[in-house]
Amino acid sequence: MAASPPQMSPEEAVHRVAQAREMLLGEVHKVIIGQDEMIEQMLICLFARGNCLTIGVPGLAKTLTVSTIAKALAMRFSRIQFTPDLMPSDITGTEIIDQDAATGQRTFRFVHGPVFSNIVLADEINRTPPKTQAALLQAMQENEVTAAGNTYKLEQPFFVMATQNPIEQEGTYPLPEAQLDRFMLSINIGYPTRSEEREIVMATTQTGSHDVKPVLRGQDILWIQQLVRQVPASQHMIDYAVDLVRATRPKEPPSPDFIKNWLAWGAGPRAAQNLILSAKARVILHGRLAVTAEDVRAMAFPVLRHRIFTNFNADAEGIDVEQVIEKILDTVPEPTYGEAVTPRARVAQQPAPQPAPQPAHQPVAPPQPSAPPRTGPMPPPSPTPPPAPTRPPGPTPPPAR
Repeated sequence: MAASPPQMSPEEAVHRVAQAREMLLGEVHKVIIGQDEMIEQMLICLFARGNCLTIGVPGLAKTLTVSTIAKALAMRFSRIQFTPDLMPSDITGTEIIDQDAATGQRTFRFVHGPVFSNIVLADEINRTPPKTQAALLQAMQENEVTAAGNTYKLEQPFFVMATQNPIEQEGTYPLPEAQLDRFMLSINIGYPTRSEEREIVMATTQTGSHDVKPVLRGQDILWIQQLVRQVPASQHMIDYAVDLVRATRPKEPPSPDFIKNWLAWGAGPRAAQNLILSAKARVILHGRLAVTAEDVRAMAFPVLRHRIFTNFNADAEGIDVEQVIEKILDTVPEPTYGEAVTPRARVAQQPAPQPAPQPAHQPVAPPQPSAPPRTGPMPPPSPTPPPAPTRPPGPTPPPAR
């Protein structure tokens, strides 16, 4: 898919993105069986210029999915295996000393680390200490790396996908809230269905492999990312996203009572931004032209699940984040605008009376000439008669005998 010409109509541009999505899914499904929701949310995050955190037990093809998408996108891919002894320079790069063989002069040269790629897989990111985890913060937010006093820009497009094991807690370092907020989406991966798992076993225990062909290039991704920003989102949808995010804050007055009872901390303004951006990316992936409330609700779970935190009351009652988000979607209504129009009762109109028809043999009287207008002075008005005399007040005389 070549870069889009500027004169392309919006309908044609969105149609081409939807076609590219079908081609991407076809190539990825040569290797990955099932996991349609995970793949779609990864593409949404990539087209919306964000980063995603994928959470799932081992063996659900998290790493294989990212590497397969990188092959289908014809972009540079690097994998960083996070371990407790990993250092920040192992991610960003380090300086080495170069010596000129002719002059013997020594200079420092910066060697780029694995973060200088288009797609970076941070595998098991919670296994390394916070010092090393923080080495990705600047790259994820500002798309640049600072080392030894120099700042280096990262090649665009840039996309970080981090994986995390939810069942292993020993020897791990949970990501701080500030770094969790840098991830646009948190993708939960479940087990495949029985038919999918049967197909996985059959495909991976036989000889043969599938070659993944590149579908999009880096310039195509940049064009799609720019197209996502141009998708219209009405004030109605923006207010709906803001209301959903504000409802997660237990200390805000409009938050429901169950939020104050179950949550310790809510989502920040970046959640509302990511709700709209991810909804816009979902719109063009499905070949549509405007954001709807269904798009906002569909992206509420991956956008909010890593930004709200339950308290002791919720844990004691067995309430998790997924249940809280579902109840928020059921409680917060869509905004309405304008005054309600009360329908008026219809009044039956009476037909106008029709003039009676005249018989054809009856002659019609000719019009009489009007009296000629009076000429000369007008006669004086007739005098007004005086009023009748009234009896003065006093005793009423007795009647005559």
